[in-house]
Amino acid sequence: MDAIDKKLLNLLQKEFPLEEQPFLVVGARCGISEEETLARVQKLKDRGIIRRIGAVFDGKKLGRASTLCAARVPEDQIRSFVRIVNAEKGVTHNYRRGHEYNVWFTATAESAEELEALLSDVKKKTGVTDILDMRAVRTFKIDASFDL
Repeated sequence: MDAIDKKLLNLLQKEFPLEEQPFLVVGARCGISEEETLARVQKLKDRGIIRRIGAVFDGKKLGRASTLCAARVPEDQIRSFVRIVNAEKGVTHNYRRGHEYNVWFTATAESAEELEALLSDVKKKTGVTDILDMRAVRTFKIDASFDL
């Protein structure tokens, strides 16, 4: 990774332009063409340095409900549980943990009632009823950007 890649990553994290051709603007700030910018971004994605490029919205301000869930899933049911959870429209991601609550996932819905229905649906479809619903009580802003 050279100095241009590092500058590119800093710009993508903190100053992504809301323009018709954002990679043209980012490239100009890095002193390279739009084509080179896109090629570098693709290489960084291929190497796993960039996982995704997208906006992060404050769901609560948009009137949505969300939660972090922790489920206690029997080992022999993990694959089917994850498959069912991943099929739910409001589930954004999940991950396995080395804990008695071994599958954690986040979910979002248009309302608290819809979120309750989603969790109820997961319980019915999977047979796993020990799912902790840990909705945020207080929000802390964490800047997950990395100065390169």
